[in-house]
Amino acid sequence: MTNKYIIILLTTIFALASCSFTSNSFKESDKDQLLLQLVSYILDEGHYVEKELDDDFSSKAFYTYIDMIDPYKRYLYKSDIEKFKEYEYLLDDHFKNADLTFFNLTHETLIKRIDESKEIYTDIFNSPFNYKIDEVLVVNDSIEFVEDLSEMKDRWRKTFKYYTLNNLNDLLSENDSIKALLKNNKDFDTTIEPFKEKSRNSSLEFCNDVYQYYSDRSRQEWFSIYVNSLVYQFDPHTSYFNPDDKDDFDVDMSGNYAGIGARLQQKMDKISVVELISGGPAWRQNKLEVGDVLLKVRQTDEENPVSIVGMRIKDAVKLIKGPIESSVILTIKKVDGQITELKIPRDIVQLEETYAKSSIVERSNSKYGLINLPKFYFDFEDYSERNAASDIKKEIIRLKDEGIEGLILDLRNNGGGGLKPAVDMAGLFIEDGPIVQVQSFEKRKEILKDRDRSIVWDGPLVILVNELSASSSEILAAAMQDYKRAIIIGSTQTYGKGTVQNVLDLNRMIKANTNGDMGAFKFTIQKYYRINGGSVQLEGVKSDVVIPNRYSYIDFGEKEQDNPLKWDKITAVEYTPWSSNFDYSSAIEKSKLRIKSNEYLKLIDDNAKWIKSVRDNQEFTLNYFDYIDKIKEDELTAKSFDKLKEFKTNLEFKSLPYEINLFEKDSTLELKRNRWHKNLAKDLYIEEALNVLNDLKISYNN
Repeated sequence: MTNKYIIILLTTIFALASCSFTSNSFKESDKDQLLLQLVSYILDEGHYVEKELDDDFSSKAFYTYIDMIDPYKRYLYKSDIEKFKEYEYLLDDHFKNADLTFFNLTHETLIKRIDESKEIYTDIFNSPFNYKIDEVLVVNDSIEFVEDLSEMKDRWRKTFKYYTLNNLNDLLSENDSIKALLKNNKDFDTTIEPFKEKSRNSSLEFCNDVYQYYSDRSRQEWFSIYVNSLVYQFDPHTSYFNPDDKDDFDVDMSGNYAGIGARLQQKMDKISVVELISGGPAWRQNKLEVGDVLLKVRQTDEENPVSIVGMRIKDAVKLIKGPIESSVILTIKKVDGQITELKIPRDIVQLEETYAKSSIVERSNSKYGLINLPKFYFDFEDYSERNAASDIKKEIIRLKDEGIEGLILDLRNNGGGGLKPAVDMAGLFIEDGPIVQVQSFEKRKEILKDRDRSIVWDGPLVILVNELSASSSEILAAAMQDYKRAIIIGSTQTYGKGTVQNVLDLNRMIKANTNGDMGAFKFTIQKYYRINGGSVQLEGVKSDVVIPNRYSYIDFGEKEQDNPLKWDKITAVEYTPWSSNFDYSSAIEKSKLRIKSNEYLKLIDDNAKWIKSVRDNQEFTLNYFDYIDKIKEDELTAKSFDKLKEFKTNLEFKSLPYEINLFEKDSTLELKRNRWHKNLAKDLYIEEALNVLNDLKISYNN
């Protein structure tokens, strides 16, 4: 769907809404009811899915909401849940009728339980923990709500014993002489005594912080959670932003802030990295990774870090952001379970780092080109001014002038961007034809085509992808795969997000609004389809050649979200597959054989399996010696994969002549390119892509 249909949709919604919603009230409850009416109306008029609000919807929303307000079951009792269950099959009616009865009941109960929690955990810290007994903390969805106060106290005791055990170990690990004394149980009590109170006080301080964050939450914030538990049943990308969240969203989208350039997501008590912003300081530093969990934040002028476990994500972000050219120190838990500190400079996103860049490399007496594209960018004011497709075209022409015989397009970690650049870019590699199908909320189908019959590159083409290649990356990769124009190399599949969202400012829908800022609402309005008719939703693009990586067994992508839209298929469009003398099938089979016998790739696969087992562990020992043994075991296992850091090819990557001329005026650019080339020389996936290009070249000559 082009912007024309989006405009029609929004115009219709605004026109109907302006006749329906008028506000003349200051009462908070009236504002909440108005919000439910607005959201219900938008979903009914504009969401891609026509969803029946029935008992099934109500039950799913009920359990989503309970899980969102008390994910670790540390506040509510089983008796509370039983009382709430009277409304399990009524939330659909409450949504339709803007009825606040259920929310009011749960909100009042939860606030009461949060207040009670302070007395519970304060009492727990009045007694020392016994670190020598065998017990475990279980953290998973299978645990039940507690029956009584005694069970609740025990759950809190184990939770904070674990936090204190972590703090205690941190303190003891800083002193080598102390570690030497802890070799046997006999020395344990006397050795740790001086540290027990400090670790306990540190944990108590953390508990007080968590309590304060929960206590400070306004009714508006809790109501936002309730609204989102309802709208999340439509799909994971449909959500409500309360006024504060809306302001943060606006700032994030405009890029006018000084941070580390990472998008964060909160699930349960954990805040993790879900995306590194291309051109941002964390992306440029290349040490923080998607999947890393943030544990603590420390400013450079502070000695003690602040724990952000359990903290609201907006408060954690405030600690991470700061003045430009300052730095923040994060304690992070890596995807393999190792905990480390990372100092990251704060800066704005450098746009030039988001642009396409290319390099030349020689292999087997042949010259090949590599283009890296971090995102599908374009100028919002004037598309012709600068966009990803036109920049890629320039780089290809420059590479051709250098005599390349094959081309790698690297779309790894490319989360997408504009649709038009993806369509135009596909046209650089084929004569003409359809590229992608887009279906609207009205199920109107539009076929976006390449109408330019010129071909910029007709030689061997390999496209690199991974689990984080999404949206426009998937559109381009899918089209090239369907045309049999390129070999797709990478993870088992790409991200699998085949939907498009739009954001509405709810204040624009109300006449004479006296309720204050109503926030904003994001909802799904379109779905992408391949030219063969299949959706990229959930399934993404399956690689022709699958290469293992450290994320291979970790749950990533759209399919791991709650309530994702289903994969489906529409009618295929007519298109003519690419015709050439390159033997793609043979090149793919040879690549698979190489991968099977590559010792480094086997080690990467073993590493990925181990990382999966570490992340899946939901039972944590509270016995100090078992705890230490587990840490040592993990350290030894991690060390067994150190060989992966030693991998290096004999490949030498070079900048193009036009860029070398720029180095004389911009030494920083030269440093950036040298770092990039150094990383490319250690990249197993690039090496295999070059092997495939070489096989394609040989097949053509034969």
